[in-house]
Amino acid sequence: MHDVTVIDDPAAAEASLAPIRARLLAALAEPGSASTLAAQTGLTRQKVNYHLHALERHGLVELVEERRRGNCTERVMQATAASYVISPSALGEVAPDPDRHPDQRSARWLLALAGRLVREVGDLITGAGAAGKPLATLGIDSEIRFASARDRAAFSAELADAVNGLVAKYHDEHARAGRPHRFVVALHPSITIDPNNRDKPNEETKP
Repeated sequence: MHDVTVIDDPAAAEASLAPIRARLLAALAEPGSASTLAAQTGLTRQKVNYHLHALERHGLVELVEERRRGNCTERVMQATAASYVISPSALGEVAPDPDRHPDQRSARWLLALAGRLVREVGDLITGAGAAGKPLATLGIDSEIRFASARDRAAFSAELADAVNGLVAKYHDEHARAGRPHRFVVALHPSITIDPNNRDKPNEETKP
């Protein structure tokens, strides 16, 4: 089982979003059969089997064991990943494209960048897995609390200067054995949850 799998097929995305099937996927973080899942979810065994076949057809669950019980064979299934991310590729022509309206100060452009990141890294994971090769990536996740909007602007300017300097230092347009890499930097307000109302963000989360 993978930690995360990217879904890029529209039919698979639709299957994963169906409420009953999403419940079954969550339950199948540990191996289970139609009988055990029926007991957990309150569904009939026949209905569970119907949904399991659909999930298996789209590669979201897989067979891990077959157990003989009298005249029947019990199929034990498990989800192929602990969690799933739906790639913008599943949206076809309406998928976000950051090249349409590049604007470094636009939150929607940042969202389009994030969508492209999911799509490209998902494709790279698939390709690396098929080739049996490791995938070299780097992820940095941090949080900073600015005292003022002026400090935030100053930080952004210094960060841009530092990044541009590193890019200029290491970029080699003419390296024959080189390989281009995508580099994305994002800065956005953190989301915090009101402890008295977990469905409502705190005031400081609002723009």
